[in-house]
Amino acid sequence: MKLTNVKDVEKFIQVIKECEHDVYLKSQEGDVFNLKSSLSQYIAIGRLVDENGDSLELFADSREDEARLIHFLCELDEEAKAVA
Repeated sequence: MKLTNVKDVEKFIQVIKECEHDVYLKSQEGDVFNLKSSLSQYIAIGRLVDENGDSLELFADSREDEARLIHFLCELDEEAKAVA
């Protein structure tokens, strides 16, 4: 799933921490960051808030974690629409 409008990085990290299995962020260049790793998380978040943040894709190892992430992203879309 593509990431867009992730402005609340703290909430995004909290959702990642709630996931029970690995969650990955993949760049167009092929870089893959495991967001359950603190070091990878710092690098990935830097990329996320960078100008290319909307070109990153999010993957989860389990369906439950994927559903949690989709719910979070839907909430972000709702908030963005409410502000606009």
